Amino acid sequence: MKKISFLALFLSLYIHPSFSQKKTPNLPEFQAKKSEVEAHMRFLAGDELLGRRTGEQGNLVAARYIAEQFRRLGLGTVPGGTGPNTNSYFQNVPFEKMGAAGPGEITADAEIMKSGQDWILMSGGPTSLKAPVVYASFGLENAAKGWDDYKGLDVKGKIVLVESGTTETQTPAEIIATSNEKRKIAAEKGAVAVIELFNAPIPWNIVLRNFDKEKMSLADVDKGAAPAIPHAWVNGKEAKFARALRGAKEVDFKTPGRKSQLINSYNVVGWIPGSDPALKDEYILLTAHYDHIGVGKQGGQPFAPEDSIFNGARDNAIGVVALLTAAEALSKNPPKRSVLIIALTGEEMGLLGSKYYAAHPLLPLNKCIFNMNSDGAGYTDTSVVAVTGLNRTGASAEIETACKAFGLTVFADPAPEQGLFDRSDNVNFAKEGIPAPQFTPGFKEFSADLMKNYHQATDNPETIDFDYLLKFSQAYSYASRLIADRKTAPQWSAGDKYEPAAKKLYGK
Repeated sequence: MKKISFLALFLSLYIHPSFSQKKTPNLPEFQAKKSEVEAHMRFLAGDELLGRRTGEQGNLVAARYIAEQFRRLGLGTVPGGTGPNTNSYFQNVPFEKMGAAGPGEITADAEIMKSGQDWILMSGGPTSLKAPVVYASFGLENAAKGWDDYKGLDVKGKIVLVESGTTETQTPAEIIATSNEKRKIAAEKGAVAVIELFNAPIPWNIVLRNFDKEKMSLADVDKGAAPAIPHAWVNGKEAKFARALRGAKEVDFKTPGRKSQLINSYNVVGWIPGSDPALKDEYILLTAHYDHIGVGKQGGQPFAPEDSIFNGARDNAIGVVALLTAAEALSKNPPKRSVLIIALTGEEMGLLGSKYYAAHPLLPLNKCIFNMNSDGAGYTDTSVVAVTGLNRTGASAEIETACKAFGLTVFADPAPEQGLFDRSDNVNFAKEGIPAPQFTPGFKEFSADLMKNYHQATDNPETIDFDYLLKFSQAYSYASRLIADRKTAPQWSAGDKYEPAAKKLYGK
């Protein structure tokens, strides 16, 4: 009996080290500790940060924490950048903070529309005017697409009536993206106000709840202040309002306006030079947003009196923890290509931090071969990682290998009906042409269980599975390394809607 036991012990000592070495590469991501990811989570999603709302103190503290982690790990600031903050970890992102809309009336053909009920003031100061109204279709100009909605129109001194969205789409994201452009064009042509008939596939009460309160947008500091003309969204699904506005010769527009102020938030940017001289000029981009929605009154979500702080453990402290884990692993043992790591602000305000960075990159975007963004609403399956865009963006093998190394499988494109690929920061890099999947905590479908903590005061660190958080963060780090070490850059799948942008970006 003793001989058998001794033999078994001998074989285990002889065989196990060799097996273990093959299974666990000698890389820093395999040495990450649960205590470290837990510490990051407990700080970032702690009550003291008050939900990390963009532009508020908790958001600034989170940015400082991330920057100091970058400094501790020895990450560099961006070399050769073109922005104003290339000597620090912070890229200033200017926002315009606008107060809640007040009372007001729009009258057309005896139809009286009430502010906060039938329409929302999106921008503008105190106004009391009566002016002719001119219909300008979608109110857009784009020579490449053949849009010239102001052709033959004189709108100087008049109110411009436009449709929401574009001739190509009526998605909420497109409506929001084009709305400011419509106001600028109208103002440049001398209009005194813009009325937009809102027709997105969103219930009007949801629109009121989300846009009638305090809101933030990117400040247009590059082109100077545009003329501050009032801009209203009217419930275009209400036929009597649309009919009255289209048929009226004059419109009476009264509003106390919305107060606005310029505030700053920051993208936090760190740099890891690549180890291969032949490849280090190229880089991969790792991103996760660190902002959340604040406390109950500001977040506009249900909360209990005993807890009004929306800590955002799942959305998106998990992603930031993965980002910091990758920062540590890749800085200790850099991959062949360089790595740019950005903790993004303003995602909850409409993907604004990533939108700003894509428009003001600190490094050339055509040297970026890949973006891996981590974001999510929660998880219901701790055996998987959900990757939106897995089979579209050319790095499925590396992502699946990395997840498998930590006992996780990959579930591609959960809940396709939700259009998740275009709903987080990755889409702003995809629009530029960069392959950009979404690396998300495990789920296979939208369900009540998945959403029970999403944007709720219950989303705090005590509800997180820290064993899963560790594996998720390690898999994210290892996948990033494998992609950065590829011989060739990943490519969009042939025929993908973002492939033309990639050809333009990379000159292929």
